[in-house]
Amino acid sequence: MIKMFLKWFMFALVIVFIAWLVPGVSVDSFPNAMLVCVVIALINVFIRPLVEFISLPVTFLTLGLFSFVINALLFLLAGILTPGFGVKGFLSALLGSVILSLFASFINKIN
Repeated sequence: MIKMFLKWFMFALVIVFIAWLVPGVSVDSFPNAMLVCVVIALINVFIRPLVEFISLPVTFLTLGLFSFVINALLFLLAGILTPGFGVKGFLSALLGSVILSLFASFINKIN
């Protein structure tokens, strides 16, 4: 249970870092960043599998590169759904989702 909260806290720190680093991504406060983490988790659980299944032929044809587009679009969706979190364009969403994915690979290795 403590590890789950630690991962949640670390993901929120990454969201704040992305907002600081990437122009076009903004977060109002740390509690909003924690809410963004919850929204992204819910998107990844409920919406992402459906989108990946529907776009499977395109992802196959592009040798998996279309998954970057899917990540960016879901990051944009999180910006739309979450108050206090804004993503201004596709390139900002793409860069933010790539950075989030890189940090997530390290955070998820925490057991």
